[in-house]
Amino acid sequence: MPVITATNLKRYYQMGTTEVRAVDGVDLTIEKGEFLSIVGASGSGKSTLLNLFAGLDRPTDGEITVPAGSLSSMNHRQMAKYRAEEVGMVFQSFNLIPHRTALGNVELALYFGNMGKSQRMKMSAELLTRLGLGERLHHQPADLSGGEQQRVALARALVKNPKVLFADEPTGNLDRDSANAVAEILKDWNGQGGTVVMVTHNVDLAGKLSHRTVRMDYGKMVDG
Repeated sequence: MPVITATNLKRYYQMGTTEVRAVDGVDLTIEKGEFLSIVGASGSGKSTLLNLFAGLDRPTDGEITVPAGSLSSMNHRQMAKYRAEEVGMVFQSFNLIPHRTALGNVELALYFGNMGKSQRMKMSAELLTRLGLGERLHHQPADLSGGEQQRVALARALVKNPKVLFADEPTGNLDRDSANAVAEILKDWNGQGGTVVMVTHNVDLAGKLSHRTVRMDYGKMVDG
């Protein structure tokens, strides 16, 4: 069962007098439970494609269909609901809120649901503990290592049990041991039936984790 279907997807934008075709006619179907990696050089359009799938950007043309409907036809409120309830997002730069603790960062992902605060805190603490951060719940990001920050970011994305987890260079800023730990979390979550779409420069990592790898070059999907 597809969780994302892209049809002739395009995202163009102007840089001065130049038209940049970041995504240029992509057709792609992602199945439920799949681990898909998108690889390519910097500037190939892979992160732009991920942002389109995650509802962080809108296409210039083409169609993205998800179980909730067509992203192109959603209004701002519907798109916000899609981002809040259907997808999880992990970035290379972690994007944690500096003044909130690890626990507070994860709990915030559940804020817009119907769950009370005590239940949100309980679920967040349990997940962080499972990811090896039980003794770091009340530390702010500045007091955590890069690997710990990325595990907090993963917990924030996973705590709402998203239909799709999008990971944009999730190991790009990490040392080898931390990168391996993050890779294991992604692999385990996928093994439990979660769908993962990962953007990475690391072809070896993609090969180890993915069911399928596709390659982008100058905005177009080419043979993996």
